[in-house]
Amino acid sequence: MDTREALVYTLISFFFSLQLLFWRFRPRYTEVTSTLRLNRHLNIRGARLTSPKSYKFEFMSYMANKAKSVNKALEEAVPFREPVLKIHEAMRYTLLSDGKRVRPMLCLAACELVGGHESTAMAAACGVEMLHASSLILDDLPCMDDDSLRRGKPTNHIVFGEGIAILASDALIALAVQKAATSTLMDVPPERVLRAVQEMVKAVGTEGLVAGQAADLAGEGMSFDNNEVGLEHLEFIHIHKTAALLEAAAVTGAIMGGGSDEEIEKLRSYARCIGLMFQVVDDVLDVTKSSEELGKTAGKDLIAGKLTYPRLMGMEKSREYAERLNREAREHLQGFDLDKVAPLLSLADYILNRQN
Repeated sequence: MDTREALVYTLISFFFSLQLLFWRFRPRYTEVTSTLRLNRHLNIRGARLTSPKSYKFEFMSYMANKAKSVNKALEEAVPFREPVLKIHEAMRYTLLSDGKRVRPMLCLAACELVGGHESTAMAAACGVEMLHASSLILDDLPCMDDDSLRRGKPTNHIVFGEGIAILASDALIALAVQKAATSTLMDVPPERVLRAVQEMVKAVGTEGLVAGQAADLAGEGMSFDNNEVGLEHLEFIHIHKTAALLEAAAVTGAIMGGGSDEEIEKLRSYARCIGLMFQVVDDVLDVTKSSEELGKTAGKDLIAGKLTYPRLMGMEKSREYAERLNREAREHLQGFDLDKVAPLLSLADYILNRQN
């Protein structure tokens, strides 16, 4: 065998040896590279969910489209009737005023997140907005927060009188339940509708808004020497008064959309976080913005001696707390499809950065 033949033989032997090694270790190689790709995917996904504004989504367009759908449904739910009754005017005055429709949008987004369609949860979304409108009317009464401006317009009792305002609030609660119970699409199982209505009613009773408002009234003018005690009281107020209805919006949407119990509870926790964040930001805006900018009376909480986050924590700590709540809200959305969860991620950012 000459030198050239020996070289060819050596190369062929080396080549076959490499092939044997490749086939021997291929399963392990595949396993390792697959794991690396999965970890990289999860890390990117986690970063997207926990880092504000790290994904692309046209939230304002989404919000405007949802508000348009909701406004149409609300207009149909409380039409003008002949003869025109003052109570119907009062209901429409607050319900159809120029609101952001955050709660019904949240309800619809939660429904779509778990696989449902907008139409599936529209009746529930309208019901939640009716409950919200009812709470605004009561909040503004002289015996409650005593406010004369809401969404840039005179409050309901200023226009229609206290008696009609209270009746309009009562009527909106009844209509909310009726709307959700009777106008939901026929293909939604009755047990889902019942469960959703239970969540809505709980949110406005002594486990929700009523408890929060009562605690709010009790806290007026009180001096809390211990800030921790004051914060516990404040947290109780807003978990019930502000967060409860946002929870109901997210949970009813998920129920109507056929979400699993795990998905529903994740959305409940998310909504509680953004509900508290909403109030923290609201308290900060109350002392940093004018009445014209807010569309409601600025500085009234300070004048009334109410407990607020800036009063107990200071402005800087309040802003830091809002940012922490935003991060926690995002953590509760881990595991959902990134494209479908984008509206809820954007909503958290929107609430954190809102200016009115």
